[in-house]
Amino acid sequence: MRALCAAPGRQPDHAGRPLLDSIFPRPCATGPTAVGAKTLVTGGTGFVGLHVVRELARRGDELRLLVRDQSNTEPLDGIEWERASGDVIDRDSVRRAMKGVDRVFHVAGTTSMRSRDRIRVFQVNVEGTRNVFEEALSAGAERAVLTSSSSAVGAAKPGETIDEDHPFTVGRLGIAYINSKHDAELVAMQLAAKGLPVVIVNPSFVLGPDDPNPSGTSNALIRRLLLRRIPGYVDGAINVVDVRDVARGHLLADERGETAERYLLTGRNFTLQRLFADLSRIAGVPTPPVRMHGRLVVTGVETMEFLGVRLPTSPDEVRSGTQWFTYRNDKAREQLDWEPRPHEETLEDAVRWQLEQLGERTEGHRLTDLALRTTGRAFGLLPFVR
Repeated sequence: MRALCAAPGRQPDHAGRPLLDSIFPRPCATGPTAVGAKTLVTGGTGFVGLHVVRELARRGDELRLLVRDQSNTEPLDGIEWERASGDVIDRDSVRRAMKGVDRVFHVAGTTSMRSRDRIRVFQVNVEGTRNVFEEALSAGAERAVLTSSSSAVGAAKPGETIDEDHPFTVGRLGIAYINSKHDAELVAMQLAAKGLPVVIVNPSFVLGPDDPNPSGTSNALIRRLLLRRIPGYVDGAINVVDVRDVARGHLLADERGETAERYLLTGRNFTLQRLFADLSRIAGVPTPPVRMHGRLVVTGVETMEFLGVRLPTSPDEVRSGTQWFTYRNDKAREQLDWEPRPHEETLEDAVRWQLEQLGERTEGHRLTDLALRTTGRAFGLLPFVR
């Protein structure tokens, strides 16, 4: 059963009156988790989830993973864990997996920005979170950690940064993935109000080595760059963080985070122009040659999609690329004692690992490189190119 403090903490204000610092019950202990805690992880075969599982194994947790039948579990070789077959959108399987569990790390989710996946994005990210946390509450879990996204916090104005207290204003863009992660946080807060000791972590654009599906995560950006499949980019900015630091941040949030609080796990802020320049320098490949006006590109991609033309991107992805997802991580540093590694290490390790995985596929692109440079010079004459 969950051990909760008898009442929320109170401190006097400047006039000596007691103030309620939170309406949510909080776990009495915020120290390290006892070795041997029974811990359920969803999404443990994914990029972030795999690294979280590794950290939990090092901590000594007794691991149970909710795993779909078709999931590839080979990356988990060498780790002792119990399999619970099921899916976060199947409440019965979630309920079975939750039996006897002390702690829950809900990492599972989909990051798809494809138009055809919009309904499934909300189904997995929102209803999946509801299933997991309602069952965690019913099972008396002592702690729950939700893997959200920095985009659920919002986007900054160009040239600025934001923190956890920023109002969520990017919902107007209609990007299903971002709105679903925001809605999932609302679900978590509702369950926190009912007594579930849940804490939220908000990683930014996660890069790094050892990705079970590098074509379906943030690492796809590097993969496409190495294969010369990014002819251009829009004028936005993102924050990059290392997957290994994100995994460590999950455990620190579990051990030290306050119930119903969220923590941005973010690293270095980049304009897309600067990020591509750094990645291209490290990898020894040309930078994408075309820097385009976002609004015109969105209109063009929407038109092509309407006409049934298959594209390597989507309107939501382009809209996202026009924003400034740039953040400050002071709260995680100060309250969790979390410290991200230098961004150079992250980029270098991510590129090196991708080069090793792709092998000869990254070689022999001289004609493609020449075509990209020629395209860049030609497109530089057009009005929608900067």
